[in-house]
Amino acid sequence: MADMASRAEKSDVAQVLGRIGMGCFGFVHLVIAYIAVKVAFGESGQSADQKGALAEVGSTAFGGIVLWALAAGLLAFAGWQALMVANGYHWVTDKGRRVRKRIGSGVRGVVAVGIGSSAVQLAIGSGESSSTGQSQGLTAEVLSWPAGPFLVVLGGVVVLGVAVAAAVKAIKKSFMEDLDTNRNWVEKLGMAGYLAKAVVYAIVGVLLIIAGFNADANQAGGLDVALKTLAAQPFGNVLLTVVALGFAAFGAYCFVAAKEHRS
Repeated sequence: MADMASRAEKSDVAQVLGRIGMGCFGFVHLVIAYIAVKVAFGESGQSADQKGALAEVGSTAFGGIVLWALAAGLLAFAGWQALMVANGYHWVTDKGRRVRKRIGSGVRGVVAVGIGSSAVQLAIGSGESSSTGQSQGLTAEVLSWPAGPFLVVLGGVVVLGVAVAAAVKAIKKSFMEDLDTNRNWVEKLGMAGYLAKAVVYAIVGVLLIIAGFNADANQAGGLDVALKTLAAQPFGNVLLTVVALGFAAFGAYCFVAAKEHRS
């Protein structure tokens, strides 16, 4: 009885943290989508990444308050992911898949801590509004190591693997098994969101591979560089707008998942 009560209590805590965290995570993706559309039509010099989204929020009248609220929400998301690592995905019967999902939660938790920390830094006026310099600086550091170019290329291959995994998740609609809903429109939002993320991950991976082969950190980059690289292609404004809509769809999907995600 005590074990059942403890498990129920943990589930309740996870549900609260998940709802707050997924809502904030979705909001960040909606702002990224908004910035990406502005970039697509040449209306913004703002970085089209998580830090750029936070900077966009911070520039509003109540930006400081919203940044603190987002920081708290993203840390709640990280806490929820930590609980999922410890005891989550019990509804997944295949042990291997359950382990992979828990690893994925761990990665998302670390990312959420990073974004939440950036929100705090921007709120107190000490943060940067783009992660591009940080990404390129880290790449330059790795390139300076023995076998550094190989490691950067390997990192790019890993990111390409993440892109493939996101695309497979979208095509197989496997994300739906984590939700207590089977509504068709939720499925469509998730598919569009994960496909958009797959495209961006693929570009980031290719940029890393190119940077590794050329031993040039300036050719690497994260989300901001990936989206702006897409915008620079023929019909890039159209392509970037489509990807931005995908990010918006993912943001909306997160709002649904905030209520319907299993815990």
